[in-house]
Amino acid sequence: MPFREINSRMVEAQIAPGQKMFSQRGAMLAYKGDVSFTPNIQGGQGGVMSMIGRRVANETTPLMTVEGSGTVMFGHGGHHIQVINLTGDTLCVEADRLLAFDGTLTQGTMFMGSQGGVMGMVRGQVTGQGLFTTTLKGHGAVAVMAHGGVIEIPITPQRPIHVDPQAYVAHHGDVRNKLSTALGWRDMVGRGSGEAFQLELSGQGAVYVQASEEKL
Repeated sequence: MPFREINSRMVEAQIAPGQKMFSQRGAMLAYKGDVSFTPNIQGGQGGVMSMIGRRVANETTPLMTVEGSGTVMFGHGGHHIQVINLTGDTLCVEADRLLAFDGTLTQGTMFMGSQGGVMGMVRGQVTGQGLFTTTLKGHGAVAVMAHGGVIEIPITPQRPIHVDPQAYVAHHGDVRNKLSTALGWRDMVGRGSGEAFQLELSGQGAVYVQASEEKL
């Protein structure tokens, strides 16, 4: 169920009978046809246990189930929207950045501390993001939100990517992450900039970076 980009802040999706998709509540802007919107209590594909895990982790955003036959336009808060197409791999993204996604994708939660140990936990404290992040796996499309537009940067085994944690939006592929310091402790004294920390991503995949350090 691919999205069609109307402009940088709006996308459109075709809803067909027998298919479903999930969107953040309040993200529907307009629709045509016989389409229903119902609060989702199971957290998308992944079932009740996946939902409970995300709630315990405080990594959940209220969702709507979208079904029927018609066309739906999505947008939220005037944020820029990036469409990401998955072909069997896993996307890691902060829950509040999800605008809408295919119902065929399996939703879950990943503990960021497991990818970088203590430094992964520090990342959650420094960025203000949770220690857990939402995962979407399978074949389908995802629309995510960001400030100021998004750029996709490939990650290869030969060339890790360093990202300002505040500018990080999402990543996919076989990617490991850890938080590193860009400055020594003495250099950091008296500096409040988040650029003292960098999120290092290595492996094979891609990372999506927004053109802003502003949170949603």
